[in-house]
Amino acid sequence: MVAEETLRLALGRTLDHTSFPWLGARYEGKVRDCYTTGDGRRYLVVTDRVSAFDRVLGTLPLKGQILNGLAAFWFEQTRDVAPSHLLSRPDPSVMEALECAPLPVEMVVRAYLTGVTSTSIWTHYAAGARVFCGHRLPEGLRKNEPLPAPIVTPSTKAAKGGHDVSVSREELLAETTLSASDFDEAAAMALALFEAGSRWCAARGLILADTKYEIGRDAAGRLRVIDEIHTPDSSRFWFLESYEGRLSRGEEPESFDKEYVRRWLAAQGFKGDGPIPVIPDEIRVEASRRYIEAYERITGADFVPDLEDPVARITRALGGEPQTQT
Repeated sequence: MVAEETLRLALGRTLDHTSFPWLGARYEGKVRDCYTTGDGRRYLVVTDRVSAFDRVLGTLPLKGQILNGLAAFWFEQTRDVAPSHLLSRPDPSVMEALECAPLPVEMVVRAYLTGVTSTSIWTHYAAGARVFCGHRLPEGLRKNEPLPAPIVTPSTKAAKGGHDVSVSREELLAETTLSASDFDEAAAMALALFEAGSRWCAARGLILADTKYEIGRDAAGRLRVIDEIHTPDSSRFWFLESYEGRLSRGEEPESFDKEYVRRWLAAQGFKGDGPIPVIPDEIRVEASRRYIEAYERITGADFVPDLEDPVARITRALGGEPQTQT
């Protein structure tokens, strides 16, 4: 594991914003700054921004490097399950990818009755709903119990600053231009990726409780998984060895995903609306420590941080003029 002193040092070297105009047209997402080159490629710069409840909350030290490394690992690990957009990783925080047109949906796959947000399956179930995104749910389930089988619960993709909405297949097809055949192909791809990810995680003492996938179409018309897969930003991971005991005591599962930050925010009374609480350094460091633990447990390799100024390092790696972060 990376020493706490290293994580505290990295607090002052986070990547919050990028400006690399020589790479092409820039689009800023919640976490990734994407640059379209114009020749069929895209550079995804994974910043250290952390988001939850559809809001950008601040930064976590080394988060971009961790996420980018994990996403690259998973794209390679699942290349025989589903094609991805990955071409190369020229910098710890950067991925070079094929340019793909994203489908207007997030493919969320859930295997457990859990969550703390207003859109979570547990929130709806606890309020008495027994149909979620078109799936009928059995009576008598407790929070954090497994569902009868993994289900695809698609989500709309809100504009920046908006809130994603969980919908059924039928609702999504009625509200978007997505065809039924594209939806079904993407849903099958998501379930296959989830099955492969769950098997890999289980062999390493982890439960992949739920996750989300972005699917896009490349220039040749082929669907590919894009953005990231099976990282602590997009997935909920629990420790297998303590799951049953904590479930029986009514305790939340041990996790090392973004849920740690969500729970801290919820304890402050924040669930997406109003002013964002300032996240203390000790919470930021602990969150990064958990991200690193996820990386090392999943990949079986040590995470080696790069503490160089990220803007200077990325500029050098991608052939731009020297600059400093603003």
